Amino acid sequence: MASSKNVGAFNDVNFESDVLKSDVPVLVDFTATWCGPCKALAPVVEKLADDFVGQVRVGKCDIDDSPGTAAKYGVRSVPTVMVFKNGEKVAQHVGLTNRDKLVQLLGL
Repeated sequence: MASSKNVGAFNDVNFESDVLKSDVPVLVDFTATWCGPCKALAPVVEKLADDFVGQVRVGKCDIDDSPGTAAKYGVRSVPTVMVFKNGEKVAQHVGLTNRDKLVQLLGL
């Protein structure tokens, strides 16, 4: 799904271990293969992942493949980007956005 080696794949199985228990902030891009704006956001997310290697973890969570996680966090439309720190959701943006907004969400 992701073309950057720095963008992980989050799902119902690994969300707790890879996102909630991460020792660095995590940006989660809730996405879907059929979503046009998600495709437009993908290169922005990938570039962010490349730029902040080691400072943050970045990954995508396909809402169709991981309905449990999407439901738990109330994802009703995609793309939805959430930032998690110390196991808690600390920021969220719904809809297509830009790099500056994502950096702001991360607090970088």
